[in-house]
Amino acid sequence: MNRELKAREIQTLRERFGRMAAAILSDYRGLTVQETSQLRDACREAAVELRVVKNTFLREVTKDTPYQDAIRPYIRGMTVVAWSFEDPTAAARVITDYAKKNDKVKVKCALLDGKVLPAGDVKKIAGMPGKNQLRAQLLATFQAPAQQFVRTLVAGAQNFVYLLDARKREVEKN
Repeated sequence: MNRELKAREIQTLRERFGRMAAAILSDYRGLTVQETSQLRDACREAAVELRVVKNTFLREVTKDTPYQDAIRPYIRGMTVVAWSFEDPTAAARVITDYAKKNDKVKVKCALLDGKVLPAGDVKKIAGMPGKNQLRAQLLATFQAPAQQFVRTLVAGAQNFVYLLDARKREVEKN
């Protein structure tokens, strides 16, 4: 690879690391082409970008970033990076789900909010609700008081209708 291509590749990686919500570094040694394609397909479905990255490029890209020193021990062997740009949990979820099915994929670490998190924490991140699920929970929380208020307003009229119905049945009985 000539210098111009290397510089372009490093610039592309810097851009990805600059706009990511989270990134997961994994070792993919031993994966077949078919298994790699399955992993790529799973990433694509979850809007996660997956790319094999040379360790020298990773060292260069993370230079002068909050990850610079903490990431060094994880940049060994074969490395594949999964970036999620919208949902910070998406990449962790896809990689850990795939690692459960295929023991050849070994999670190295996660990059999140300027911190490097070890492999054990990646499983915790994967278990967290995603961005859309959190939005739905927040919306439900906002709607709950209004729904309760409407139920309270309707309760009086509803109880009156039940009273009339009970009285009608009582009259019909006699």
